Amino acid sequence: MSAETPAAPSQFTRWRLQFRAWRGMRPFWAGLFMMIGGVPIMYFPYAHLTIGQLTIRMSTTAGAGSLIIGVLLVVLGVSVWFQQHIRTFAGVAAILLALVSLPVSNFGGFVVGFLFGLIGGAMAIAWVPGTPPEPQAEQTPDGLGGAPESAVTDLTKADDAPARVEVADAPARFEADGGPEEPNDMSETSPANGANGRHSVG
Repeated sequence: MSAETPAAPSQFTRWRLQFRAWRGMRPFWAGLFMMIGGVPIMYFPYAHLTIGQLTIRMSTTAGAGSLIIGVLLVVLGVSVWFQQHIRTFAGVAAILLALVSLPVSNFGGFVVGFLFGLIGGAMAIAWVPGTPPEPQAEQTPDGLGGAPESAVTDLTKADDAPARVEVADAPARFEADGGPEEPNDMSETSPANGANGRHSVG
């Protein structure tokens, strides 16, 4: 293979480009933030922290509510990936669930799940699908029908040529005709006709 021949893209590069195209057609980051926010909300109420011989339980009486809120956030995050038309509903629901998690689930998963759910819901509401760029038409002078500039210049020169020729030939024509024509004097005697103008008319 010569040095000028471009190398074929690898399998990883093709997957990366396909994933980028797939990600650009949906509110990807909004759904990801919702799912990240749901994990601490449903995890911390059931987590056990062991320090040596001491076991700390963070479960509360609303453990089932925390589990429901976390699962719903994860489901909403996955839904906006594959059903983009429900992004507004999913965003509003994620914001409400994040607010409810503050008193129900250990201050919204120690505020971490609350912030991720709130930001993800706001991003889902604000996301809009992109529009492909429209092709720009070539700008042409008005009334010329898209003719190239060289043709327009040639036509302009052709229109001006006869006028300049006539102006240039005017003195030659004037000399060939013998000067301006003398007026026909009908009132008095002139040396050209040798008679009285009134007599010749009568």
